[in-house]
Amino acid sequence: MDIATLLGFIIALGFIIGAIATGGSVLLFVNPPSLLIVIGGSVAVVLMQFSLSQFFSAFKVAAKAFTHKPVNAQELIDQAVVLANVARKEGMMALEQQEIDNRFLFKGIQLCVDGHPPELVRRMLSRDISLTIQRHETGQKIFKALGTIAPAMGMIGTLIGLVQMLANMDDPKSIGPSMAIALLTTLYGAVIANTFALPVADKLELRSNEEKTNRTLILETVSGIQEGMNPRVLEEILKTFLPEGEREGDEDENEK
Repeated sequence: MDIATLLGFIIALGFIIGAIATGGSVLLFVNPPSLLIVIGGSVAVVLMQFSLSQFFSAFKVAAKAFTHKPVNAQELIDQAVVLANVARKEGMMALEQQEIDNRFLFKGIQLCVDGHPPELVRRMLSRDISLTIQRHETGQKIFKALGTIAPAMGMIGTLIGLVQMLANMDDPKSIGPSMAIALLTTLYGAVIANTFALPVADKLELRSNEEKTNRTLILETVSGIQEGMNPRVLEEILKTFLPEGEREGDEDENEK
């Protein structure tokens, strides 16, 4: 589970609720019509921009922002070196006996074991990466759209409330409560956008970039194994996917 996403969401929501509670009754900030305008209206407008299947699949993708555990690139490199050594010493068929947890790496190795040519394997894996990233980008777009639309729907709700308030100016006692209700829709829109929709979209973009990097690393691993590349050379190539501070071999050479 991604503790940072969950913790950030809970803390942000906690500060908002805490600030509300210190100023009076929390129930003052609960208004069903305002919620209906912001939540219902935002969902409806987003549905206009995307298909029904894309909309619902976006929430499955969003779960990665809270539950996804990043794949350790160094572990992938270590496993790649082991597989390259096995293929070099025992042949490609010996890879079938190796335990591989990563599904994308397993798929690439299976294609090698099945005897497909390197060009076909690289094309299939590249297409898989492209389609996966495309699905992730659709999820990001949906949450960015929600983050843009929610404040706009909040403003629409506020304008509706102001019109209703101005229509009852003959009753001064109703002006204060009516103004408060009118402003709640703006509050709801801002909270939905800035504590949920936009942060989730940004985290999904981060996860997508991480997955793209790891899958590209795996693609290079499979290609190197098929080419019969020396495991040490393959390791050095794959280390370029790591941040400079995490390249153990480079650090050792610099120290010498």
